[in-house]
Amino acid sequence: MTISLYSASIPVFLRTLGNLHHCLQKAKADVATRGYDEQALVQFRLAPDMLPFKAQIYIACDAAKLCAARIAGLDAPKHDNSENTLDELMARIDKTVEWLKTVPAATIDGQESKEVTFPAGKDRTRTMLAEDYLKAWAIPNVFFHTTTAYVILRHNGVALGKIDFLLGAGD
Repeated sequence: MTISLYSASIPVFLRTLGNLHHCLQKAKADVATRGYDEQALVQFRLAPDMLPFKAQIYIACDAAKLCAARIAGLDAPKHDNSENTLDELMARIDKTVEWLKTVPAATIDGQESKEVTFPAGKDRTRTMLAEDYLKAWAIPNVFFHTTTAYVILRHNGVALGKIDFLLGAGD
């Protein structure tokens, strides 16, 4: 039995972003319970040369939506990266999830051999076949930034566990 390119992408992105949203809800509750400024989380960096927490959310959302758009030949919604609160970041995730739900399976399935060209750094691009792009670039990118966001929250004392990352509020 084989799986389709759609089933290997959109459901994975939906689940991962949904779980990320769940983690942000727990972060918001932590801010309220412990009474600190949420900007301590939103602006936090694990290292001086890393992007802040909010950028991890931007990139996780963008990696998912741009993957779907590039493979499907669709225009992804544009965001101006101005979200600066936990509520705004959760709304960004919600908008991304809602758009991903509109992507028809027929626009992704069968595109495994389509060439996808995408930015790979500030001054270069890379071209990969769609299947390789999904498996070796987009999914790892979504997971990298989702994991980094999770680790930032954990580092700052938000009560999260592996089950929050893997299952979110579901199952």
